[in-house]
Amino acid sequence: MAQNGQVVAVLGPTNTGKTTYAIERMLGHRTGVIGLPLRLLAREVYDRIVKLRGPSVVALVTGEERIVPPRTQYWVCTVEAMPEGMGADFIAIDEIQLCADPERGHVFTDRLLRMRGLHETLFLGSDTMRGTIAALVPNAQFMRRERMSELVYSGQKKISRMRPRSAIVGFSVENVYAIAELIRRQKGGAAVVMGALSPRTRNAQVEMYQNGEVDYLVATDAIGMGLNLDVDHVAFSALSKFDGRRMRPLAPNELAQIAGRAGRGFKSGTFGVTGDARPLDDGVARAIMDHSFTPQTKINWRNHALQFGTIDRLITTLEAAPEQERLVRARQADDLRALKELGQMAEIEARCTDGRSVRLLWDVCRIPDFRGISHGEHVGLLENIFNDLHEWGAIREDWLARQIKRIDRTDGDIDALSKRLAFIRTWTYVAQRKGWTKDEDHWRGITRVVEDRLSDALHERLTQRFVDRRTSVLLRRLGQKEAMVAEVNETGEVTVEGEYVGKLDGFRFRADKGAGGAEEKTIKSAALQALAPQFHLRADRFYNAPDTEIDFTEQGGLMWGKSAVGKLVSGSDPLKPQVEVFVDDVAGAEVAQKVQRRLQHFIDRKVAALFEPLMGLAKDETLTGLARGFAFQIVENLGIIPRAQIADDVKALDQDARAALRKHGIRFGQFTIFMPLLLKPAPTRLRLVLWSLSKGLSEFPEAPPPGLVTIPVEADAPEGSDTMSGYRNAGTRAIRIDMLERLADMLRVEDSRGGFEATADMLSITGMTLEQFAELMQGLGYRAEKGERVKAKPVDTVMPHDGTEQAMEPSADTTVPEKVEGDSVTDDAPEQPVMDVAQQEPVGGVVEQAAADEAPGDIPPEVAKMPDEGVAPIVEEPAETPVVDDRIPEVPAEEVPAGTEPYAEIEGQEMEGFYTFTWGRQPRANQNQNQRRGADRPRGKGKPQGKGRKGAPRGDKGGKAQNLSARPPKKDKPIDPDNPFAAALMGLKDSK
Repeated sequence: MAQNGQVVAVLGPTNTGKTTYAIERMLGHRTGVIGLPLRLLAREVYDRIVKLRGPSVVALVTGEERIVPPRTQYWVCTVEAMPEGMGADFIAIDEIQLCADPERGHVFTDRLLRMRGLHETLFLGSDTMRGTIAALVPNAQFMRRERMSELVYSGQKKISRMRPRSAIVGFSVENVYAIAELIRRQKGGAAVVMGALSPRTRNAQVEMYQNGEVDYLVATDAIGMGLNLDVDHVAFSALSKFDGRRMRPLAPNELAQIAGRAGRGFKSGTFGVTGDARPLDDGVARAIMDHSFTPQTKINWRNHALQFGTIDRLITTLEAAPEQERLVRARQADDLRALKELGQMAEIEARCTDGRSVRLLWDVCRIPDFRGISHGEHVGLLENIFNDLHEWGAIREDWLARQIKRIDRTDGDIDALSKRLAFIRTWTYVAQRKGWTKDEDHWRGITRVVEDRLSDALHERLTQRFVDRRTSVLLRRLGQKEAMVAEVNETGEVTVEGEYVGKLDGFRFRADKGAGGAEEKTIKSAALQALAPQFHLRADRFYNAPDTEIDFTEQGGLMWGKSAVGKLVSGSDPLKPQVEVFVDDVAGAEVAQKVQRRLQHFIDRKVAALFEPLMGLAKDETLTGLARGFAFQIVENLGIIPRAQIADDVKALDQDARAALRKHGIRFGQFTIFMPLLLKPAPTRLRLVLWSLSKGLSEFPEAPPPGLVTIPVEADAPEGSDTMSGYRNAGTRAIRIDMLERLADMLRVEDSRGGFEATADMLSITGMTLEQFAELMQGLGYRAEKGERVKAKPVDTVMPHDGTEQAMEPSADTTVPEKVEGDSVTDDAPEQPVMDVAQQEPVGGVVEQAAADEAPGDIPPEVAKMPDEGVAPIVEEPAETPVVDDRIPEVPAEEVPAGTEPYAEIEGQEMEGFYTFTWGRQPRANQNQNQRRGADRPRGKGKPQGKGRKGAPRGDKGGKAQNLSARPPKKDKPIDPDNPFAAALMGLKDSK
């Protein structure tokens, strides 16, 4: 055992300044070497000394890093890498209690027994080593250093309730990652520190914690080895660890080594447990707080006097037993195990025939298994390296380049990068061995660049996964209880303290969708606190905004631009909807009331503007009696009501009442009583919303596109929505009610019993093809029979035999019925009340009250009338009207040649299809019988037999049509004196 200079054991608990004391003592000497337990700690001490003395005199030597300036005075090393035989003035060994470590203890023991400085030697560590050091180093002096701050046990605490500046300790990579992920979600993020990290990655993570970017640190027991961090509380997530062989509980002195990281300098700290870790026993907790532990009486040892004659001789000396009772032979380490396996290989044994080869083999076996894949994989790698070194004197550069190239990738997740970093550490270690590569500087530089690149990528991945900078910043500012600055751009994006937190949609804050759980809660809390002034500014701008910036949706929403600011709810009256605003509570009642008033003003003005005729009708006090009640029903139904619902009320109205109602724009249609001005797109859209609110619908029907005469009928549409849309259902399609009234005018002059065809005007106003029109007519209650015939060519004149032109006489098909003396055109509906179409018989005769509700001159000439629902409209047939039938005469069946159809297409002639429409609604009692009767009649073979067009009997070209009217002609009703065309009508009547 070497006995040079002064030997001092500086012992005590953590946070006593032992490492700082050793650095100061070393710098007081000309040269010195300090050995530290971890590569990370060695880098930290190296950086501290460089700041004090400059990089030109300080060397850093670890297994994977070697920085040795030419004028080196001070060496900072890991304990395994400490140079021997240098004759330095000062030697220091930190964490000397690791002599008892089962894996590395023999290395520390060797330094304790054999390494001495020429002038001073320091052993730094726990007071539990006092007895062992005194026994093994008789001349050692002891210095006791007390902890500078108090350490208190705080019991168990959930991670969610962990205070800032806390470190949570785990003993596996999986445990560390799981805790860091939980903290990210709840606290904004954490830095991660593990012994397997490269110094570059570790320093970047620690700097993030020290700078306050995150308030939490998740680490393995690596932080217990002298890492000086600003930690107030240490929490153990587990109380046992895997030591490479088995799971074992942590000893009290090991727990104290980690817990002692809390409370640095003169600041007190606390420690406790969290997660699944059970609370500490009172005795263990008290021992940690009092720094009172069982003395370490046994330490691990391995023979340093190795003999390299043969592999077997080397193994024998490695397994030699100690002579001191306090020394215990170390268990078989990885290097000895690898030596035994390599020594059994025939090729290796053949190469190791001299001491130099055996020493080289031992140096190769001491390469650490950074990769940790399997012992067999590690031994195979060592075999390749040894064979290259023994055969070529250096590792083949092409093979080394391939190994490094496979690792030099920065893609992948944290696990992939961690594995590559472990792999490159192997080659970094190899490159640091003197003489193992031909170009040492080149390969040291290559491996360092790759390791730095992987370290930076790993730091980035760790930060991305375990740190939410936004949440971390906001939590810190919330904790400081300072006012935060919020900014809202033109698109509503909100930033608080420069961090994007979400979007302001109207007066509601929408947190960033990427956040979740506690993170979203934090972001929203910080954002709403910062947005309080913004809500008032936005409310003022909204209150002064013009109505053109506000609109309602077809589902009752209220929009300010693209932002939803409220919705309509039903009120006491369909024309008086109320407003429910969308305003966050943090905005305050004043903002909510201002938004509510502005929206109520908007919708009130919108109703008044679009429903002005309806509002005028409701306020007309001149209406009395039945007219006032009728007006009330029109208002109640928002300006549109099917005539069938109020047929009796319509019949009860006298002409004066009708005239008064017409002044407000009410039209008494054949099928619907409505106000034409309210059929425009804007009133229709609002009417559907108001009607849906009054009906309490959860989903509102949408308004049809403007300009369409017919639209498809939606099977699941609420009952009455077609009427509120301004349409009337007719089978699979619905027709606009004003166009239906125009179609009714055209149908009134047709023979609905005898059958009629669609005219070009009918197809034009509906915008349909003949087939579509047939479906529409069937929906209105008509039967449509399809047939074919030779398409007639247009003929303007007839040339008689003498060659003179003669105009064709009009046929009966184009004859307009003459007005019967005494008829009165005063109503647009039959005299009998409107009934359900399925229960009403077709009525023969002339529709004598065709325009009672529309006095002459009240409506445009093109607007006509139509028989009411359920009434089969027929035209009074004038008696003895000459009929000219210009159609192809029918050929008796017996005269048709065999195999020829009556209307077979003649070569050179074009055929056309046509439909014959007849009234098809029948009483329920006779419906089945009539259906059977209709089924017996052949379809598609031409028009019905017996009558020609317009109801004229076939073949009676010179006779007059028979009058089928069942009631005597009515007298003309008096002309309404209030009608603006009254004078003209009187003159017309007198001229007759």
